[in-house]
Amino acid sequence: MLIKGKRVLVTGGAGFVGGHLVDLLARHNRVTVLDDFSVGSRQNLVGREQVAVIEADVRDRQSTRAAVEQADVVFHLATVCLRVSLSDPVLSHDVNDIGSLEVLLAARECGVDRFVYVSSSEVYGNARWIPMDEDHPTLPSTPYGASKLAGEAMTLSFHHTYGLPAVVVRPFNIYGPRSHAEGPSGEVIPRFVQRALANRPMAIFGDGQQTRDFTWVEDTVRGIVLAAECDQLLGDCVNIARGEEVSVLRLAELITRLTRSRSPIIHLRDRPGDVRRHLANVDRARDVLGFDAAVGIEEGIGRYIAWVKAHPTSGTGRRGEEVKNWEISAAPG
Repeated sequence: MLIKGKRVLVTGGAGFVGGHLVDLLARHNRVTVLDDFSVGSRQNLVGREQVAVIEADVRDRQSTRAAVEQADVVFHLATVCLRVSLSDPVLSHDVNDIGSLEVLLAARECGVDRFVYVSSSEVYGNARWIPMDEDHPTLPSTPYGASKLAGEAMTLSFHHTYGLPAVVVRPFNIYGPRSHAEGPSGEVIPRFVQRALANRPMAIFGDGQQTRDFTWVEDTVRGIVLAAECDQLLGDCVNIARGEEVSVLRLAELITRLTRSRSPIIHLRDRPGDVRRHLANVDRARDVLGFDAAVGIEEGIGRYIAWVKAHPTSGTGRRGEEVKNWEISAAPG
């Protein structure tokens, strides 16, 4: 199914990844964004005046139904991030699981042509083998990963039970312009870059040998759309990633070199629930979708640094922000 000339809904469309997905989809489709702006920004939608915006929480049944009624295709990205899940697993469950159920119920009732659940590599937990294909065990190590896995299971159950034409996409670590650099949504690359440019210490949690498969955001959203268009993937899942394993320590050293920074690299205690190793097997994406993530880590970091320098007031973070580990809160009550 070609996604062109369609009515498309993107939940979480004002977020980092959602905003880039909207950029791509709005070229040939009528796009509506459903977002509560708790994390997303209207700045991510600047220049897209033709995009309709519904400000609401995905747990709001009436607003979600109204948004889905306007859509032929639904991309579900609205989520509470990993770090928030460590301190507030109840909120993570409410938004990521119950919110996903509300969107699925509306999609089923409205008879959408395609439902795309954007999951996360965090559903795998720590790698049992490398590279990690879609049949790798799903043993998430954080409440966030567990909540995303629950959303996957619910999505596929709607496919098998009700015939909802649904596909699950598992992106690996995404980076690029407009990525979050501060607060609980802040990611390692924008944090490292902001601190390197300010010549402040770059903090690594643990020994830095933990690895990730970092994927340029424009490659990622292109892969998400290709997966959405693929009839062969209905009722199934696919990894979207570069297929390149990079340690956090190598990442810090690369950013130091490319920014010509004097920032020291310091090590703090391990972050709760941190996975040790991630590397995607991208054979299914390559063979079924013809997808290849073209931007390697050194090229991508160079592009991102150039973007940050060209957008000094872009909201990418305060260069003096203190480094914070993410604590696990006490159980309620």
